[in-house]
Amino acid sequence: MQSVLEVLGELGKAVDPIMTEFLLKDASPEFQEAVLYQIKMGGKRIRPALTVASCLAAGGNIQDSLHAAVAVELAHNYSLILDDIIDHSELRRGLPTVWKKYGISTAILVAVHYRETISQVLNHTRDPKLFNEILAETIKLLTDGERLDILFEQAGRSDEPYILENRYRKVTLEDYLKMIERKTAKLIETSCVFGALSAHADKNIVDALKQYGYNLGMAFQIGDDIIDIFGVEEKTGKKVGGDIKEHKLGNIVVLLAVEELESSEKEQVLSVLRKDDVSWEEVSHVIKLISKTSARQKAEKLKKEYVDKAVNALEALPRGKYRDILLELASFIEKRDF
Repeated sequence: MQSVLEVLGELGKAVDPIMTEFLLKDASPEFQEAVLYQIKMGGKRIRPALTVASCLAAGGNIQDSLHAAVAVELAHNYSLILDDIIDHSELRRGLPTVWKKYGISTAILVAVHYRETISQVLNHTRDPKLFNEILAETIKLLTDGERLDILFEQAGRSDEPYILENRYRKVTLEDYLKMIERKTAKLIETSCVFGALSAHADKNIVDALKQYGYNLGMAFQIGDDIIDIFGVEEKTGKKVGGDIKEHKLGNIVVLLAVEELESSEKEQVLSVLRKDDVSWEEVSHVIKLISKTSARQKAEKLKKEYVDKAVNALEALPRGKYRDILLELASFIEKRDF
């Protein structure tokens, strides 16, 4: 029997031929390799799979949803190309990032090409004006979420005046939730909304899938943050504590631990986050301090609350295979540890 990820993986891969077709449109022959590099790196294609699954759960068919699904996957990859430039990340999925392989100038041009391709693809949806408006707003919010994530960093970027002038010295839970709903949840919400709209679903079904996507996205990011601090390297393929090394106070576990720790240990954590160069030994020390608190348990509880809201939202949908797949995905996100 296929797992929920295998089923969603198959649905998500259905976008690849259309995505390739539209990316190659208007691309000079010598630019095509660079343009296709990001999507050829792989990825789970969860967002387009959610668009297709939401469409099917709402009574539509795959063909109705494919162009909208391509658009959300392109938006995701567009943001990844820019994120890798912003964070100076040299590897993604074990391969050189676009900027590392082709240079920063070329990577920026590839990102612009992706953004304009999104607009072209959305012209083939059932309501191009509406779909373009929704995704434009989503990308603006995603950008603002990335801006907040950077401002929550406690050190680095010493050559960037805006960051230095606006950096948060204190991050509240409310700040964090605002950041992740923009950076992560909004695009997942839009993926589900696009599926419902593609199926010509009634407003109550669109609203239900919107709530499902939003809450699933919130739970997904909280889970990611927990895994960053407490994950098993053999499962994740990444060193634990990467967010600490990158000075991030915008990690739910770090944030909750800082709120709970006694002043001397709290200062130890903050002083590491505020160092220009954080060693892995210091990362390990901070994780030990965090482990003394109830931050992980509180984060897990918050994640479950969002998962429960996502599951409850699906009550409005008719029972069927694809509703069950959406339910299984919520359950997977609650339990996942990689």
